Parts: sequence; structure tokens; C-alpha cells
Amino acid sequence: MTRRSIGIIVNGVTGRMGYRQHLVRSLLAIRESGGVALADGTTIWPEPVLVGRNETKLRELAERHGLTEWTTDLTSALARDDVEIYFDAQVTQQREKAIRQAIEAGKHIYTEKPLAEDTAAALDLARAADAAGVRTGVVQDKLFLPGLRKLKRLIDGGFFGRILSVRGEFGYWVFEGDWQPAQRPSWNYRAEDGGGIVVDMFPHWHYVLEELFGRVTAVSCVTATHVPERVDEAGQPYAATADDAAYATFELDGGMIAQINSSWAVRVYRDELVEFQVDGTEGSAVAGLRNCRVQHRAVTPKPVWNPDLPATEDFRDQWAEVPDNEEFDNGFKVQWEAYLRHVVADEPFRWDFLAGARGVQLAELGLRSAREGGRIEVPELRS
Repeated sequence: MTRRSIGIIVNGVTGRMGYRQHLVRSLLAIRESGGVALADGTTIWPEPVLVGRNETKLRELAERHGLTEWTTDLTSALARDDVEIYFDAQVTQQREKAIRQAIEAGKHIYTEKPLAEDTAAALDLARAADAAGVRTGVVQDKLFLPGLRKLKRLIDGGFFGRILSVRGEFGYWVFEGDWQPAQRPSWNYRAEDGGGIVVDMFPHWHYVLEELFGRVTAVSCVTATHVPERVDEAGQPYAATADDAAYATFELDGGMIAQINSSWAVRVYRDELVEFQVDGTEGSAVAGLRNCRVQHRAVTPKPVWNPDLPATEDFRDQWAEVPDNEEFDNGFKVQWEAYLRHVVADEPFRWDFLAGARGVQLAELGLRSAREGGRIEVPELRS
């Protein structure tokens, strides 16, 4: 067995996503499982190079996990011959500049979403990367969640018949930061710092809808800032200038309608933090992060509306659980493995910068719809 080491810059590793999901649960987990095996017997072995702005935090992370390669100097890291991949988990406002540096350095690039702050910049990055001949990828982790993989299995098996509609509910209560610390960083609630739930979540909804159901052709969106003042990590009050909730309708190819509510100001009364209900002529399903339940046409009950009598049916009990039928790994890790196989072995990987640009486009048009108060058509993006 041949080990193929590959140096990977992890920029933004001291942040929540960069550390937990990408370093610990993906790259280090790949190493713990023996690397990524290829068909020819080669094993891809990731060698992380930690990059960030805080030297103390970087040193502590490296020592905690037995790593030796870290730096606050991105330019010097990109100049290393043993580094082939640049990964970006920084705040969005810092991303475009760093990715352009990586393109100029000839590195393959994998990045968190959103790819850039606006569609024009995202599309320009995609074109620049293509011209440089580097392989690109954008994180689209929810496609690899067990619940959505079960949902995809149902779609591929023809369970639904003709799909009519999709309804999604996402969110939870993010504490204001006064009497309990907030679960999300304060910049998420400042528009001037690239915050807002539309910018954060619409790229996710784009790839979920596009991959599972069809191209998004139009969007109508209403946004709100339900909590106008919050308290930051230093205990200082600040004005929340970004949207913390979005209520959107997406029109899809083939006539399907998707409605998705996204909110950081909602209390959870559902089984999981995100759930999608899909209704079709032959059956329906409700899929979350891990679970998926179905109700087929043949066993659909026949309720009758009568507000004068209490409900006698347990509607939730009338749905059946979809079995796993396979083992599911961490979604971020699964996509990392696919990207590494793409870079090293030329295996297909369709979640590239152009796919990421389409997600940025949907967020941009969603915000435009909210400003203008109307339906916005979504043109096709081409490289």
C-alpha cells in the first residue's frame, strides 16, 4: 500500500466550523480511520497546515492534536511546495482575497460557503480558477446527512410519484447574549460584517433543492430582524443590522413549489433542527438531519375537518420510519473524502465554484426580493 501525503492549508481553523467540523471531524478523523483509500491501493493522507491570525490559539490547537505545522503567514504557507490544497473557513469578507491568493499560487481550493459576498465576485473566482487549471470545491454538507440521503433514495426509487411541493423548517432560538451566551458569533447579526440568515442559509437551500428536486427558477422572500439588539462576546450591546429570519418561496423546474422558513428567533417544536416535508401524488416524506419518515398513498388516512370535536387520531403515529440500510459517516468528512479523491485520482466532483456561485446568486436575489417586495426570476449561471 502506497501512502500519498497531501499538504492542506486550513485557514480559519480557530473558528467553530473550521475547528470542529473540518479539522477534528473531517481531516483528523480521516487520519484516524487510516486515510482515504483509492482503487489502485494508494491511501491519501492529509497533512494539515493550520493558518489563522491568533498565534496563541494556533499553537494550542496544534499541541492538542499532535500537529506541528501552523503559521499566521498565509503567503508563506501558500509558497510551500508540499502544500497542494487551500481550504478556507474564514468569515466571508476575508474569503475572496485569500482564495485569489491561492489561485495565483496554483493551489487546488476547497472552501466553506458562501464562496463570495456577491454573485459577480463568485463567478469571477470560478472563471479565474478554471483559467488557472486548479480543482475547486464548495462545502455542501447537508447533501450527505443521513436524513437527506434517505430522502434521495426515496426520490431515486420513484416513491413519490410526481412531486408536488417541498416545505422546509429550519432554525432555533439563538440567545440574545445578555442573560445567556449566544450560540452563534455576533458577526452573524451584523450586515456590515457579512452576517444575515439569507447569506448563511440560502446557499444551503440552493444545493438541497437543485440536487434533490430541480433548478430554482424564481424566488420570493420576506426577511425580518426580529431581535434588533444583542450582546456580543465582550458583553457589549450592539445593534443587530442583519436579518435573523427569512420566509421564502422557491419555484422549481417542473412546477414544484418549495417553501422554506429560516429563523434564529424560533423555538423548536419539531423532531430535528431542520426538517423537509415532501408531498407527491404517490406518497409523502418528512426528512431531518438523521431521520426520515414516510406515508404512502395506499395507507394515507382520511381525516375529516371538524373543529367541534377533539382529534382522535395520532397523526405522527401513522408514518413509517425509513431504515438506514447503510452506515452513515459525518457529512463534512464524506465530502472531504470525495474532494481528495477528485484532486488525487480525478474522480468526479460536481460541487465546484460554479455550483457555489449559484448559491451566492440565490441569496443575493432573495435579499433583492425582500427589498423590492416581489418575485424575482433566477437566471442560469454559466462559466
